[in-house]
Amino acid sequence: MSKARPNPRAWQGVRMRRTEAAADPDATPRLVTLPTMWEPAAAAALAQLAPGDGPVTLAAAAEAWIAPLAERARRAGIETPLAARLHDLLLTRRGAPAAPIWRNATPVVPGFMLNLAAFAEPELGFDAEGFAAAVDTALVALTLACPAAQRLAIGLTDLAGLLAALGLDYDSDAARRMAAAVASAFRRHADAASAAMAERFGPLAGDLRHTATTAILPPDAVDALLGAETCGIAPAFSPLTDSGQLTRAAQSLLAARAIQPETALAMTLSGNSPFPPISATAHARMHDAMAPHIHAMKLRPEIAAPAPEGRIALPPRRAGYTQKAAVGGHKLFLRTGEYEDGRLGEIFIGLHKEGAAFRGLMDNFAIAVSLALQHGVALETLVETFTFTRFGPAGAVEGDPAVERATSMIDYVFRTLAVNYLGKTDLPPAEDEEHDTIGDGARDRAPLLPLDLPREDGPRQRRRSLRLVAKS
Repeated sequence: MSKARPNPRAWQGVRMRRTEAAADPDATPRLVTLPTMWEPAAAAALAQLAPGDGPVTLAAAAEAWIAPLAERARRAGIETPLAARLHDLLLTRRGAPAAPIWRNATPVVPGFMLNLAAFAEPELGFDAEGFAAAVDTALVALTLACPAAQRLAIGLTDLAGLLAALGLDYDSDAARRMAAAVASAFRRHADAASAAMAERFGPLAGDLRHTATTAILPPDAVDALLGAETCGIAPAFSPLTDSGQLTRAAQSLLAARAIQPETALAMTLSGNSPFPPISATAHARMHDAMAPHIHAMKLRPEIAAPAPEGRIALPPRRAGYTQKAAVGGHKLFLRTGEYEDGRLGEIFIGLHKEGAAFRGLMDNFAIAVSLALQHGVALETLVETFTFTRFGPAGAVEGDPAVERATSMIDYVFRTLAVNYLGKTDLPPAEDEEHDTIGDGARDRAPLLPLDLPREDGPRQRRRSLRLVAKS
Protein backbone atom coordinates (compact mmCIF):
# COMPACT_ATOMS: atom_id res chain seq x y z
CA MET A 1 0.00 0.00 0.00
CA SER A 2 1.32 3.43 -0.92
CA LYS A 3 2.40 5.72 1.89
CA ALA A 4 0.91 8.72 0.11
CA ARG A 5 -0.73 11.12 2.53
CA PRO A 6 -4.25 12.44 1.87
CA ASN A 7 -4.90 15.99 0.76
CA PRO A 8 -5.54 17.67 4.16
CA ARG A 9 -7.86 20.30 2.73
CA ALA A 10 -10.10 17.78 0.98
CA TRP A 11 -10.51 15.47 3.97
CA GLN A 12 -10.51 18.02 6.77
CA GLY A 13 -13.49 17.57 9.09
CA VAL A 14 -14.70 14.31 7.52
CA ARG A 15 -15.73 11.90 10.26
CA MET A 16 -14.29 8.44 9.74
CA ARG A 17 -14.86 4.96 11.08
CA ARG A 18 -12.74 1.82 11.12
CA THR A 19 -14.09 -1.58 10.27
CA GLU A 20 -12.92 -4.94 9.03
CA ALA A 21 -13.99 -5.79 5.49
CA ALA A 22 -13.14 -8.24 2.73
CA ALA A 23 -13.79 -8.30 -0.99
CA ASP A 24 -15.61 -11.64 -0.66
CA PRO A 25 -16.48 -14.08 2.14
CA ASP A 26 -13.44 -16.25 1.43
CA ALA A 27 -10.91 -13.40 1.52
CA THR A 28 -8.98 -12.41 4.64
CA PRO A 29 -10.52 -9.25 6.14
CA ARG A 30 -8.44 -6.09 6.25
CA LEU A 31 -8.89 -3.01 8.41
CA VAL A 32 -10.36 -0.17 6.35
CA THR A 33 -11.08 3.45 7.29
CA LEU A 34 -13.77 5.39 5.43
CA PRO A 35 -16.45 8.03 6.12
CA THR A 36 -18.77 7.15 8.99
CA MET A 37 -22.00 7.07 6.99
CA TRP A 38 -20.71 4.89 4.14
CA GLU A 39 -22.20 1.41 3.93
CA PRO A 40 -20.54 -1.98 4.60
CA ALA A 41 -20.64 -2.61 0.84
CA ALA A 42 -18.42 0.45 0.35
CA ALA A 43 -15.96 -0.89 2.93
CA ALA A 44 -15.78 -4.22 1.07
CA ALA A 45 -15.27 -2.35 -2.20
CA LEU A 46 -12.37 -0.35 -0.74
CA ALA A 47 -10.80 -3.58 0.53
CA GLN A 48 -10.97 -4.88 -3.04
CA LEU A 49 -9.83 -1.72 -4.83
CA ALA A 50 -6.82 -0.77 -2.72
CA PRO A 51 -3.58 -2.65 -3.55
CA GLY A 52 -2.11 -4.96 -0.94
CA ASP A 53 -3.79 -6.76 1.93
CA GLY A 54 -2.98 -4.62 4.98
CA PRO A 55 -4.86 -1.75 6.63
CA VAL A 56 -6.07 0.95 4.27
CA THR A 57 -7.75 4.34 4.55
CA LEU A 58 -9.91 5.75 1.79
CA ALA A 59 -8.07 9.07 1.87
CA ALA A 60 -4.63 7.50 1.44
CA ALA A 61 -5.83 5.01 -1.18
CA ALA A 62 -7.26 7.88 -3.22
CA GLU A 63 -4.16 10.04 -2.82
CA ALA A 64 -2.04 7.15 -4.08
CA TRP A 65 -3.52 7.52 -7.58
CA ILE A 66 -4.50 11.21 -7.43
CA ALA A 67 -1.05 12.55 -6.48
CA PRO A 68 0.74 11.20 -9.59
CA LEU A 69 -1.96 12.66 -11.84
CA ALA A 70 -1.69 16.05 -10.16
CA GLU A 71 2.09 15.99 -10.61
CA ARG A 72 1.77 15.16 -14.32
CA ALA A 73 -0.72 18.00 -14.70
CA ARG A 74 1.72 20.39 -13.00
CA ARG A 75 4.58 19.37 -15.27
CA ALA A 76 2.37 19.85 -18.32
CA GLY A 77 1.41 23.36 -17.22
CA ILE A 78 -2.25 22.46 -16.64
CA GLU A 79 -3.75 24.93 -14.20
CA THR A 80 -6.88 22.90 -13.42
CA PRO A 81 -6.98 22.09 -9.65
CA LEU A 82 -7.17 18.44 -10.57
CA ALA A 83 -6.34 16.91 -7.17
CA ALA A 84 -9.00 18.95 -5.37
CA ARG A 85 -11.61 18.09 -8.00
CA LEU A 86 -10.90 14.37 -7.90
CA HIS A 87 -10.96 14.27 -4.09
CA ASP A 88 -14.25 16.20 -4.14
CA LEU A 89 -15.81 13.82 -6.67
CA LEU A 90 -14.91 10.89 -4.43
CA LEU A 91 -16.02 12.49 -1.18
CA THR A 92 -19.39 13.48 -2.66
CA ARG A 93 -19.61 10.00 -4.21
CA ARG A 94 -20.11 11.50 -7.64
CA GLY A 95 -17.28 9.76 -9.43
CA ALA A 96 -14.08 7.72 -9.30
CA PRO A 97 -11.92 5.74 -11.73
CA ALA A 98 -12.47 2.03 -12.36
CA ALA A 99 -10.48 -0.59 -10.48
CA PRO A 100 -7.28 -0.77 -12.62
CA ILE A 101 -6.28 2.83 -11.89
CA TRP A 102 -6.67 2.26 -8.13
CA ARG A 103 -4.23 -0.64 -8.53
CA ASN A 104 -1.70 1.34 -10.61
CA ALA A 105 -2.44 -0.84 -13.67
CA THR A 106 -2.52 0.39 -17.28
CA PRO A 107 -5.72 -0.84 -18.92
CA VAL A 108 -6.20 -0.77 -22.69
CA VAL A 109 -9.35 1.29 -22.19
CA PRO A 110 -9.17 3.21 -18.88
CA GLY A 111 -12.54 3.88 -17.31
CA PHE A 112 -14.13 6.38 -14.93
CA MET A 113 -17.56 5.93 -13.29
CA LEU A 114 -20.03 8.75 -12.60
CA ASN A 115 -22.81 8.09 -10.08
CA LEU A 116 -25.92 9.82 -11.44
CA ALA A 117 -27.84 9.59 -8.15
CA ALA A 118 -25.23 11.81 -6.47
CA PHE A 119 -25.96 14.65 -8.92
CA ALA A 120 -29.53 15.03 -7.63
CA GLU A 121 -29.80 18.18 -5.50
CA PRO A 122 -32.68 18.49 -3.00
CA GLU A 123 -35.32 20.94 -4.30
CA LEU A 124 -33.02 21.90 -7.20
CA GLY A 125 -33.12 18.80 -9.38
CA PHE A 126 -30.26 17.54 -11.51
CA ASP A 127 -26.98 19.43 -11.11
CA ALA A 128 -26.24 19.83 -14.82
CA GLU A 129 -23.32 22.21 -14.27
CA GLY A 130 -21.65 19.91 -11.76
CA PHE A 131 -22.22 16.94 -14.08
CA ALA A 132 -20.53 18.72 -16.99
CA ALA A 133 -17.54 19.59 -14.80
CA ALA A 134 -17.32 15.98 -13.63
CA VAL A 135 -17.22 14.69 -17.22
CA ASP A 136 -14.39 17.10 -18.02
CA THR A 137 -12.46 16.17 -14.86
CA ALA A 138 -12.85 12.46 -15.60
CA LEU A 139 -11.44 12.87 -19.09
CA VAL A 140 -8.48 14.91 -17.86
CA ALA A 141 -7.73 12.29 -15.19
CA LEU A 142 -7.91 9.37 -17.62
CA THR A 143 -5.71 11.16 -20.14
CA LEU A 144 -3.04 11.79 -17.52
CA ALA A 145 -3.32 8.27 -16.11
CA CYS A 146 -2.98 6.52 -19.48
CA PRO A 147 -1.62 9.00 -22.07
CA ALA A 148 -0.94 6.21 -24.58
CA ALA A 149 -4.54 4.95 -24.58
CA GLN A 150 -6.48 5.75 -27.74
CA ARG A 151 -9.89 5.33 -26.13
CA LEU A 152 -11.19 6.58 -22.78
CA ALA A 153 -14.46 5.28 -21.32
CA ILE A 154 -16.68 7.37 -19.04
CA GLY A 155 -19.53 5.35 -17.56
CA LEU A 156 -22.82 6.13 -15.84
CA THR A 157 -24.36 4.20 -12.96
CA ASP A 158 -27.47 4.29 -10.70
CA LEU A 159 -29.86 5.95 -13.12
CA ALA A 160 -32.71 4.52 -11.04
CA GLY A 161 -31.43 6.40 -7.98
CA LEU A 162 -31.41 9.69 -9.88
CA LEU A 163 -34.96 9.19 -11.19
CA ALA A 164 -36.20 8.31 -7.71
CA ALA A 165 -34.60 11.45 -6.25
CA LEU A 166 -36.42 13.48 -8.90
CA GLY A 167 -39.74 11.81 -7.99
CA LEU A 168 -40.07 10.00 -11.33
CA ASP A 169 -41.39 6.48 -11.83
CA TYR A 170 -38.77 4.47 -13.70
CA ASP A 171 -41.38 3.14 -16.13
CA SER A 172 -42.80 6.50 -17.25
CA ASP A 173 -42.47 8.78 -20.24
CA ALA A 174 -41.18 11.55 -17.97
CA ALA A 175 -38.40 9.30 -16.66
CA ARG A 176 -37.38 8.25 -20.16
CA ARG A 177 -37.30 11.88 -21.33
CA MET A 178 -35.13 12.81 -18.36
CA ALA A 179 -32.77 9.89 -18.98
CA ALA A 180 -32.46 10.78 -22.66
CA ALA A 181 -31.69 14.40 -21.79
CA VAL A 182 -28.96 13.36 -19.35
CA ALA A 183 -27.48 10.94 -21.88
CA SER A 184 -27.52 13.61 -24.59
CA ALA A 185 -25.75 16.12 -22.34
CA PHE A 186 -23.30 13.42 -21.31
CA ARG A 187 -22.29 12.69 -24.88
CA ARG A 188 -22.19 16.36 -25.84
CA HIS A 189 -19.82 17.26 -22.99
CA ALA A 190 -17.62 14.21 -23.63
CA ASP A 191 -17.37 14.93 -27.36
CA ALA A 192 -16.46 18.55 -26.73
CA ALA A 193 -13.80 17.63 -24.18
CA SER A 194 -12.42 14.93 -26.45
CA ALA A 195 -12.11 17.37 -29.33
CA ALA A 196 -10.06 19.70 -27.11
CA MET A 197 -7.74 16.94 -25.87
CA ALA A 198 -4.95 17.25 -28.45
CA GLU A 199 -4.60 21.02 -28.01
CA ARG A 200 -4.97 20.88 -24.23
CA PHE A 201 -2.52 18.04 -23.56
CA GLY A 202 -0.25 18.20 -26.58
CA PRO A 203 2.87 19.05 -24.52
CA LEU A 204 2.25 15.96 -22.40
CA ALA A 205 1.38 13.26 -24.92
CA GLY A 206 2.59 14.54 -28.27
CA ASP A 207 0.42 13.35 -31.16
CA LEU A 208 -2.58 12.54 -28.99
CA ARG A 209 -5.59 10.83 -30.57
CA HIS A 210 -7.85 10.12 -27.61
CA THR A 211 -11.46 9.25 -28.27
CA ALA A 212 -13.85 9.76 -25.36
CA THR A 213 -16.42 6.96 -25.23
CA THR A 214 -19.60 7.47 -23.24
CA ALA A 215 -20.68 4.08 -22.00
CA ILE A 216 -22.69 1.93 -19.68
CA LEU A 217 -19.76 0.03 -18.18
CA PRO A 218 -19.86 -3.45 -16.62
CA PRO A 219 -20.34 -3.48 -12.83
CA ASP A 220 -17.15 -2.63 -10.93
CA ALA A 221 -16.20 -2.41 -7.26
CA VAL A 222 -16.24 1.36 -7.67
CA ASP A 223 -20.05 1.22 -8.08
CA ALA A 224 -20.35 0.04 -4.49
CA LEU A 225 -17.71 2.49 -3.29
CA LEU A 226 -19.78 5.35 -4.72
CA GLY A 227 -22.93 3.99 -3.08
CA ALA A 228 -24.73 3.04 -6.29
CA GLU A 229 -27.73 0.86 -5.47
CA THR A 230 -28.38 -0.15 -9.08
CA CYS A 231 -25.76 -0.60 -11.79
CA GLY A 232 -25.93 1.29 -15.05
CA ILE A 233 -29.46 2.02 -16.25
CA ALA A 234 -31.11 -0.99 -14.60
CA PRO A 235 -34.28 -0.49 -12.54
CA ALA A 236 -34.39 -1.09 -8.80
CA PHE A 237 -35.71 -4.58 -8.08
CA SER A 238 -36.97 -3.82 -4.59
CA PRO A 239 -37.44 -0.75 -2.37
CA LEU A 240 -35.88 -2.72 0.51
CA THR A 241 -32.28 -3.40 1.46
CA ASP A 242 -31.01 -6.83 2.53
CA SER A 243 -31.78 -5.88 6.14
CA GLY A 244 -35.38 -4.95 5.33
CA GLN A 245 -34.93 -1.17 5.46
CA LEU A 246 -35.95 1.26 2.74
CA THR A 247 -33.20 1.85 0.17
CA ARG A 248 -31.85 5.36 -0.31
CA ALA A 249 -33.65 5.49 -3.65
CA ALA A 250 -36.95 4.56 -2.03
CA GLN A 251 -36.45 7.19 0.67
CA SER A 252 -35.58 9.76 -2.00
CA LEU A 253 -38.70 8.94 -3.99
CA LEU A 254 -40.92 9.36 -0.92
CA ALA A 255 -39.20 12.63 0.00
CA ALA A 256 -39.57 13.99 -3.54
CA ARG A 257 -43.30 13.24 -3.40
CA ALA A 258 -43.73 14.45 0.19
CA ILE A 259 -44.92 10.99 1.32
CA GLN A 260 -44.19 9.94 4.89
CA PRO A 261 -42.98 6.35 5.43
CA GLU A 262 -46.10 5.59 7.50
CA THR A 263 -48.28 6.78 4.63
CA ALA A 264 -46.28 4.68 2.18
CA LEU A 265 -46.86 1.61 4.37
CA ALA A 266 -50.59 2.30 4.49
CA MET A 267 -50.68 2.75 0.71
CA THR A 268 -48.87 -0.56 0.22
CA LEU A 269 -51.23 -2.43 2.56
CA SER A 270 -54.22 -1.01 0.68
CA GLY A 271 -52.84 -2.26 -2.64
CA ASN A 272 -51.70 1.15 -3.91
CA SER A 273 -47.96 0.93 -3.34
CA PRO A 274 -45.87 4.02 -4.18
CA PHE A 275 -43.23 1.58 -5.46
CA PRO A 276 -44.80 -0.03 -8.55
CA PRO A 277 -43.13 -3.25 -9.78
CA ILE A 278 -40.80 -2.79 -12.73
CA SER A 279 -40.77 -5.26 -15.61
CA ALA A 280 -38.00 -6.20 -18.00
CA THR A 281 -40.03 -4.37 -20.64
CA ALA A 282 -39.51 -1.11 -18.74
CA HIS A 283 -35.76 -1.78 -18.70
CA ALA A 284 -35.81 -2.33 -22.46
CA ARG A 285 -37.74 0.91 -23.02
CA MET A 286 -35.21 2.83 -20.96
CA HIS A 287 -32.42 1.27 -23.02
CA ASP A 288 -34.16 2.44 -26.21
CA ALA A 289 -34.51 5.97 -24.85
CA MET A 290 -30.81 6.30 -24.01
CA ALA A 291 -29.11 4.22 -26.71
CA PRO A 292 -29.11 6.96 -29.41
CA HIS A 293 -27.08 9.21 -27.10
CA ILE A 294 -24.50 6.73 -25.71
CA HIS A 295 -21.46 5.50 -27.63
CA ALA A 296 -21.33 2.03 -26.07
CA MET A 297 -24.14 0.12 -24.36
CA LYS A 298 -24.82 -3.47 -23.41
CA LEU A 299 -27.29 -5.42 -25.51
CA ARG A 300 -30.92 -4.41 -25.20
CA PRO A 301 -32.48 -6.33 -22.27
CA GLU A 302 -35.23 -8.64 -23.40
CA ILE A 303 -37.36 -11.23 -21.67
CA ALA A 304 -37.85 -12.95 -24.99
CA ALA A 305 -37.71 -12.52 -28.73
CA PRO A 306 -40.88 -11.25 -30.46
CA ALA A 307 -43.74 -13.50 -29.43
CA PRO A 308 -44.48 -16.41 -31.78
CA GLU A 309 -48.04 -17.46 -32.45
CA GLY A 310 -49.56 -18.99 -29.38
CA ARG A 311 -47.83 -16.87 -26.77
CA ILE A 312 -50.11 -14.95 -24.44
CA ALA A 313 -48.62 -11.52 -23.74
CA LEU A 314 -48.86 -10.02 -20.28
CA PRO A 315 -50.61 -6.66 -19.85
CA PRO A 316 -48.28 -3.62 -19.83
CA ARG A 317 -49.19 -2.90 -16.20
CA ARG A 318 -49.63 -6.00 -14.11
CA ALA A 319 -50.31 -7.09 -10.55
CA GLY A 320 -48.14 -9.44 -8.51
CA TYR A 321 -46.21 -9.47 -5.28
CA THR A 322 -42.65 -9.28 -3.96
CA GLN A 323 -41.57 -11.85 -1.37
CA LYS A 324 -38.36 -11.51 0.63
CA ALA A 325 -37.04 -14.72 2.12
CA ALA A 326 -33.84 -16.50 3.14
CA VAL A 327 -32.96 -20.10 2.31
CA GLY A 328 -30.28 -21.51 4.54
CA GLY A 329 -29.35 -17.96 5.52
CA HIS A 330 -29.02 -16.74 1.91
CA LYS A 331 -31.44 -13.93 1.04
CA LEU A 332 -33.46 -13.65 -2.14
CA PHE A 333 -36.34 -11.61 -3.52
CA LEU A 334 -39.06 -13.32 -5.56
CA ARG A 335 -41.26 -11.03 -7.64
CA THR A 336 -44.23 -12.19 -9.71
CA GLY A 337 -46.24 -10.74 -12.58
CA GLU A 338 -49.84 -11.78 -13.20
CA TYR A 339 -52.39 -11.81 -15.99
CA GLU A 340 -55.58 -9.83 -15.46
CA ASP A 341 -57.36 -12.99 -14.24
CA GLY A 342 -54.70 -13.55 -11.55
CA ARG A 343 -52.78 -16.34 -13.30
CA LEU A 344 -49.01 -16.31 -12.91
CA GLY A 345 -47.23 -15.04 -16.03
CA GLU A 346 -43.66 -14.23 -15.03
CA ILE A 347 -41.18 -14.40 -12.17
CA PHE A 348 -38.02 -12.52 -11.24
CA ILE A 349 -35.46 -13.83 -8.74
CA GLY A 350 -33.13 -11.30 -7.16
CA LEU A 351 -30.01 -12.41 -5.30
CA HIS A 352 -27.66 -10.11 -3.39
CA LYS A 353 -24.89 -12.16 -1.79
CA GLU A 354 -24.22 -14.84 -4.41
CA GLY A 355 -21.52 -14.93 -7.07
CA ALA A 356 -21.98 -13.42 -10.51
CA ALA A 357 -22.20 -16.82 -12.24
CA PHE A 358 -24.92 -18.08 -9.89
CA ARG A 359 -26.88 -14.81 -10.21
CA GLY A 360 -26.66 -15.02 -13.99
CA LEU A 361 -27.92 -18.60 -13.99
CA MET A 362 -30.87 -17.71 -11.75
CA ASP A 363 -31.73 -14.65 -13.87
CA ASN A 364 -31.86 -16.76 -17.02
CA PHE A 365 -33.72 -19.55 -15.25
CA ALA A 366 -36.42 -17.04 -14.26
CA ILE A 367 -36.65 -15.84 -17.86
CA ALA A 368 -37.05 -19.43 -19.10
CA VAL A 369 -39.81 -20.11 -16.56
CA SER A 370 -41.57 -16.87 -17.56
CA LEU A 371 -41.45 -17.87 -21.22
CA ALA A 372 -42.83 -21.30 -20.39
CA LEU A 373 -45.75 -19.78 -18.47
CA GLN A 374 -46.51 -17.35 -21.30
CA HIS A 375 -46.54 -20.21 -23.82
CA GLY A 376 -49.08 -22.21 -21.88
CA VAL A 377 -46.98 -24.53 -19.73
CA ALA A 378 -49.03 -25.22 -16.62
CA LEU A 379 -47.63 -24.03 -13.33
CA GLU A 380 -48.52 -27.46 -11.91
CA THR A 381 -46.07 -29.02 -14.39
CA LEU A 382 -43.30 -26.63 -13.39
CA VAL A 383 -43.92 -27.25 -9.70
CA GLU A 384 -43.74 -31.01 -10.25
CA THR A 385 -40.53 -30.61 -12.26
CA PHE A 386 -38.55 -28.27 -10.03
CA THR A 387 -39.52 -29.05 -6.45
CA PHE A 388 -36.89 -31.14 -4.67
CA THR A 389 -34.17 -29.69 -6.89
CA ARG A 390 -31.12 -30.06 -4.66
CA PHE A 391 -28.09 -27.77 -4.34
CA GLY A 392 -26.82 -25.29 -1.79
CA PRO A 393 -27.87 -23.06 -0.21
CA ALA A 394 -30.62 -25.17 1.34
CA GLY A 395 -32.28 -25.65 4.68
CA ALA A 396 -34.62 -23.59 6.83
CA VAL A 397 -36.64 -20.84 5.15
CA GLU A 398 -37.03 -17.51 6.94
CA GLY A 399 -39.40 -14.69 6.04
CA ASP A 400 -42.07 -16.77 4.28
CA PRO A 401 -44.52 -18.58 6.56
CA ALA A 402 -45.79 -20.62 3.60
CA VAL A 403 -42.57 -22.67 3.37
CA GLU A 404 -40.59 -24.08 6.28
CA ARG A 405 -37.66 -25.77 4.52
CA ALA A 406 -36.30 -26.06 1.00
CA THR A 407 -33.76 -28.28 -0.73
CA SER A 408 -32.53 -25.32 -2.83
CA MET A 409 -33.53 -21.80 -3.80
CA ILE A 410 -35.36 -23.20 -6.85
CA ASP A 411 -37.21 -25.69 -4.65
CA TYR A 412 -38.26 -22.80 -2.42
CA VAL A 413 -39.47 -20.69 -5.35
CA PHE A 414 -41.81 -23.39 -6.64
CA ARG A 415 -43.03 -24.37 -3.19
CA THR A 416 -44.12 -20.80 -2.44
CA LEU A 417 -45.64 -20.41 -5.93
CA ALA A 418 -47.57 -23.64 -5.41
CA VAL A 419 -49.04 -22.27 -2.18
CA ASN A 420 -49.87 -18.80 -3.50
CA TYR A 421 -51.11 -19.64 -7.01
CA LEU A 422 -52.29 -23.26 -6.77
CA GLY A 423 -53.44 -23.43 -3.15
CA LYS A 424 -51.17 -26.44 -2.62
CA THR A 425 -50.33 -26.91 1.04
CA ASP A 426 -49.75 -30.68 0.90
CA LEU A 427 -46.45 -30.96 -0.94
CA PRO A 428 -44.09 -33.53 0.62
CA PRO A 429 -41.78 -31.78 3.09
CA ALA A 430 -38.24 -30.85 2.09
CA GLU A 431 -36.03 -33.19 4.07
CA ASP A 432 -32.36 -34.15 3.97
CA GLU A 433 -31.71 -37.46 2.28
CA GLU A 434 -29.03 -40.04 2.89
CA HIS A 435 -27.79 -39.52 -0.67
CA ASP A 436 -27.14 -35.81 -0.13
CA THR A 437 -23.52 -36.09 0.95
CA ILE A 438 -20.22 -34.67 -0.17
CA GLY A 439 -17.38 -37.15 -0.68
CA ASP A 440 -17.28 -40.90 -0.24
CA GLY A 441 -18.69 -42.10 3.03
CA ALA A 442 -19.59 -38.60 4.25
CA ARG A 443 -22.59 -38.56 6.56
CA ASP A 444 -23.02 -34.86 7.24
CA ARG A 445 -25.87 -34.57 4.75
CA ALA A 446 -24.57 -31.23 3.49
CA PRO A 447 -26.52 -29.92 0.48
CA LEU A 448 -24.85 -30.04 -2.89
CA LEU A 449 -23.35 -26.79 -4.09
CA PRO A 450 -24.42 -25.30 -7.44
CA LEU A 451 -23.13 -27.37 -10.39
CA ASP A 452 -22.24 -30.39 -8.15
CA LEU A 453 -23.76 -33.53 -9.68
CA PRO A 454 -26.01 -35.80 -7.56
CA ARG A 455 -25.68 -39.53 -7.68
CA GLU A 456 -27.87 -41.25 -10.26
CA ASP A 457 -29.71 -43.25 -7.56
CA GLY A 458 -30.23 -40.13 -5.45
CA PRO A 459 -32.76 -37.27 -5.40
CA ARG A 460 -33.06 -37.13 -9.20
CA GLN A 461 -34.83 -40.52 -9.18
CA ARG A 462 -37.12 -39.45 -6.38
CA ARG A 463 -38.06 -36.21 -8.13
CA ARG A 464 -39.13 -38.10 -11.24
CA SER A 465 -41.65 -40.05 -9.18
CA LEU A 466 -43.15 -36.98 -7.51
CA ARG A 467 -46.77 -36.27 -8.34
CA LEU A 468 -49.04 -33.52 -7.00
CA VAL A 469 -52.01 -34.63 -4.98
CA ALA A 470 -54.98 -32.29 -5.05
CA LYS A 471 -56.27 -31.40 -1.63
CA SER A 472 -59.81 -32.60 -1.14
